[in-house]
Amino acid sequence: MRRRLFATVAIALLVAGCGTTTTSTPEQSASPNGYPQKIVSLSPTATEMLFAIGAGPQVVAVDEYSNYPASVPKTNLSGFTPNAEAIAAKSPDLVVLSDDSKGIVAQLGTLKIKTQLTPAAKTIDDTYRQIKELGEVTGHAKEAEALNQRIKDDLAKLVKDLPKRDKPLTYFYELDPALYTATSKTFIGSLFTSAGMVNVADPADSSGSGYPKLSAEALIKANPDMIFLADSVMGETPEKVKARAGWSGITAVSKNHIVVLDSDIASRWGPRVVDLMRAIVNAIKQAQ
Repeated sequence: MRRRLFATVAIALLVAGCGTTTTSTPEQSASPNGYPQKIVSLSPTATEMLFAIGAGPQVVAVDEYSNYPASVPKTNLSGFTPNAEAIAAKSPDLVVLSDDSKGIVAQLGTLKIKTQLTPAAKTIDDTYRQIKELGEVTGHAKEAEALNQRIKDDLAKLVKDLPKRDKPLTYFYELDPALYTATSKTFIGSLFTSAGMVNVADPADSSGSGYPKLSAEALIKANPDMIFLADSVMGETPEKVKARAGWSGITAVSKNHIVVLDSDIASRWGPRVVDLMRAIVNAIKQAQ
């Protein structure tokens, strides 16, 4: 049950990337007495960003789903259904959130607690911008700049090392067993596009949400070369995919090109995007 709740939250955060991307500015968020020293992060991605830029010692509490790096001060605080009173009990001088769920920004504002929003990324540029902003607000601007450059360099090298193909590989990205997926217009889809892959779900996104649900029949007809499972946290495995009725004829299944992704990394848009791209690139290299 907890696994399914985690996956639901992860999908909700990804889908939230189609909404507003408004953030508070560093000037609005910074403590009037200097850089914040008691940060509460209610976003697993923001938590990773903060620790990656050297602001970890300033973080006093994180939400229940922040689990990387292992040293994070994990609590039972919720970023999905935030509670102002519980957050205030940590005496933070800055709270970082992925969205303004339940009007939490205004609630914290009445308590004179400053906030910084880091919404789900629509593009990789959103990732760079959020890292930059967090660096500025925490006093780690140079570290943030260096991190962004490393990410850019690493991604460029991974793409450059890809083999040249006459015909691009097609893929299906599975968010859950109900066949919700992410199209090429999303943050996650942009990574596959940069790797030269074609998303079979794009035609199904009639609403333009970026996260359509495919029918099994439509997916079988689309016949992707590769299937990437971002729902391993729900217990999905290549073996279960192979056992699905009518799927044996899909190229990805018949050639065993079913790739299990780390569900945490796949649902976040922070520094470990490099690890996600590496997994994608390695899978492409192994595909025949």
